[in-house]
Amino acid sequence: MSRFLRSLRASTACVCGMNRSSARGAAALRYLLLVCVGACLPLQHAFADLMLNPTRVVLEKNARAAQLDLINNGAETATYRISFVNRRMNETGQLTNVDVPQPGELFSESLLRFSPRQVTLSPGVAQTVRVLLRKPENLPPGEYRSHLLFQRVAEGQDQPAEPARESSSTDIEIRLKAMISVSVPVIVRHGETSATAELDKLTLTKASSGEPLLDLDLLRNGNRSLYGDIIVTFAPAGGAQVGVARVNGVAVYNPNPLRHARLPLKPPPGVQLARGVLRVVYRERSEEGGKVLAERTLQLP
Repeated sequence: MSRFLRSLRASTACVCGMNRSSARGAAALRYLLLVCVGACLPLQHAFADLMLNPTRVVLEKNARAAQLDLINNGAETATYRISFVNRRMNETGQLTNVDVPQPGELFSESLLRFSPRQVTLSPGVAQTVRVLLRKPENLPPGEYRSHLLFQRVAEGQDQPAEPARESSSTDIEIRLKAMISVSVPVIVRHGETSATAELDKLTLTKASSGEPLLDLDLLRNGNRSLYGDIIVTFAPAGGAQVGVARVNGVAVYNPNPLRHARLPLKPPPGVQLARGVLRVVYRERSEEGGKVLAERTLQLP
């Protein structure tokens, strides 16, 4: 696979089992432990179990079909249900599910068909999911976006419950299983669509640890989304330009007019971010042409 899913939004559910106790105090304790452990459950391992390629689908011009490859990179057999969800991005890049569109929001769910709807993958096994586009007559021009959701099914969800072990009334038994879901935007562009980008409000700040941070606003105008990489370089007075930050795959979804970003800066050893120029470039991904969409400089005293 050429690219794998690197930055994903995850939601979790816990599959828990515990023996019943006749003492109310013990029941309360078990519940408290369940909440605390579930809240602290790490997701890094779960991310590595499912790999997707590509992580974004765009159907435009005469394109009527696409496919996604997924592979179970974990050590256990896993089942995933596949469905469409509609999501809205806020100004900080977070995605939330929506049912009712706001003005300017166009969802692609009704235009698309996909197969299969559920897959079971053994470790190391891959599966192709095919997506077909069907445009109705008189479809208004614009960009339509929904997200294809891959949601892991709980192990043994459709099987008889595991028999309880004999234990004393004071025993506590908790079984936890992290269930992840990841989504891929599927974008349909119909008719004339375009967008322009602008970088604004560049501000150099510091984290509590002293690490330099660059705050900026990425502005979008037009009837389609933006998607690209942010590259930050620094040129000290009389010195050579060096890279200090790069963030790949930054989107501003239509109809959002802007997205706030905060980038940690990593200057090379011996380079101080002073008496020079920070240059910020937002450009298309290389596989889409690499065109510069916007750029801005910040003079540092």
